[in-house]
Amino acid sequence: MKPTPTSRTDLPALLAFGAHPDDIEFGCGGVIAREAQAGRPVHLVICSRGESGTHGTPRQRVAESKKAAAILGATVEFIRLDGDAQLEPRTIHAIKIAGIIRRVGPQLVLAPSLVGNQHPDHAKLGWLVRDAARLARYGGLKPLRHFPRHAIDQLLFYAVTPEAEPRDISPVLIDISPPEIISLWTAAMAAHASQVRARNYIELQLTRARLLGARAGIGHALALFPNDPLVFTSLKSLSHSARRF
Repeated sequence: MKPTPTSRTDLPALLAFGAHPDDIEFGCGGVIAREAQAGRPVHLVICSRGESGTHGTPRQRVAESKKAAAILGATVEFIRLDGDAQLEPRTIHAIKIAGIIRRVGPQLVLAPSLVGNQHPDHAKLGWLVRDAARLARYGGLKPLRHFPRHAIDQLLFYAVTPEAEPRDISPVLIDISPPEIISLWTAAMAAHASQVRARNYIELQLTRARLLGARAGIGHALALFPNDPLVFTSLKSLSHSARRF
């Protein structure tokens, strides 16, 4: 299955970070598919090869991630920090991620939520990306001088599991109801065969999306959690709220 994005190319890039080869697809793959279909360039950065996981080898998981990214219409790269299940929030890592932000020049950045009750690499990566987004703006930071400084517009967090959803941030619900988006998202999750053989992660994520969609009166939705207040130039930019008054 191949994505068929629109011909629009004037949208700024979306950059998404995942601690493991399947995090982005399970946590926000429907959003990735929706943005890529709209013509937005999307780049995925995976910060391990799943080498500490119970199911699948690093080689298998890298291949699965490349297949999933192609399905979603995104490009992908892998970087090494401390290794799977060994990640520590060190400044050198934040600077490395800031370099990627400068190189890609995204408008939007997605990262795992900061909630602690999840795989420890997820929250730690979320903190690193948040720090990196700030460092990417600093023109005098010598390790980054080979790329021009860059300020993103929004940092949004995604939750791989329900337990990782922040309770103190009102989510932004993204409508992923079109059947072609659900089909692409499902296919991208299924590409991680080593993982879905162990547990029915696909149905878990689709059920979450159906529940969020029902809350908003639509078919399926995914939640993103903004790091900072969202700013709109006009009320015309607002669609509607989840509550039906």
